[in-house]
Amino acid sequence: MRMTSMLLRSMSESHLWHSLRQSVTTMAALLALTVLVVGAVFSPWLAPTNPFDVASLDLLNASMPPSWLPGGDFKFLLGTDAQGRDMLSAIMFGMRISLIVGLCSVALAMAIGITLGLTAGYAGGSVDAFIMRFADVQLAFPSILLALLISGIARSTLSSQTYQASALWVVVLAIGLSTWVLFARPVRAACMVEKTKDYVHAARLLGLGRVTILLRHILPNVLGSVLVIATLGLGVSVLIEASLSFLGVGMPPTQPSLGTLVSSGRDYIAAGEWWMTLFPALTVAVLVLSVNLLGDWLRDALNPRLRLAR
Repeated sequence: MRMTSMLLRSMSESHLWHSLRQSVTTMAALLALTVLVVGAVFSPWLAPTNPFDVASLDLLNASMPPSWLPGGDFKFLLGTDAQGRDMLSAIMFGMRISLIVGLCSVALAMAIGITLGLTAGYAGGSVDAFIMRFADVQLAFPSILLALLISGIARSTLSSQTYQASALWVVVLAIGLSTWVLFARPVRAACMVEKTKDYVHAARLLGLGRVTILLRHILPNVLGSVLVIATLGLGVSVLIEASLSFLGVGMPPTQPSLGTLVSSGRDYIAAGEWWMTLFPALTVAVLVLSVNLLGDWLRDALNPRLRLAR
């Protein structure tokens, strides 16, 4: 039995690697995402400057265009902003915050969605009806509006200093609470299928409790679909965070994310200083597109029907 399990796992890994190599688009997306993630994670060491070190800023370098344009400086590849900060360094540091918010909010949404989805799917009856009707009501509102509402409540409840210190976690909470439905409904559907199978009936006959059956037997069999949703959900979370920061209710200027950089640069577009907004916006677009392409590939690669069709 153990050898069979190892063989199936080896075949699955071989299939995924073969599928990945066959898709040029997916390989390009993986390469782009790797470059962005490495640049964000190691930004304190890879960035040319620390854009948030006030002592190192020089207003004489403010509003310089990219290095290949007249008036540019090769020290600032993508130019500088109105405060003299290197745009490349600001994007690397800002992307780090955007990824932290995206990953943490997806983790929170997964925890809530999986818990409620498993509970609804396994319990059924009035419990299922209550959870799903609540999910239907939440689906009637766009995620960005719910995130705006939660962020606005936190901003009005907390003091300015407290909000500034906890802004990252407020945004994570807002996005997580507005996107958990993405996980709950598919997990519920998968749980309703799994609970009718023989291995679940056997676990019940052995006297195992509901929590044990859910965590030890049903949950591992629904994680495949959850992984795909989490991959796609990361792109959604990054977009919501960027939108909140662009509207001025997300990350504060003291902890600028990619959305904050886009928002701070829009005031200078009319003056012809387009690079302050364009490059952060392109980074958001490439990041979200890469994540979505990888999510689409993973969904197709883990679909047994498509695997047999190929």
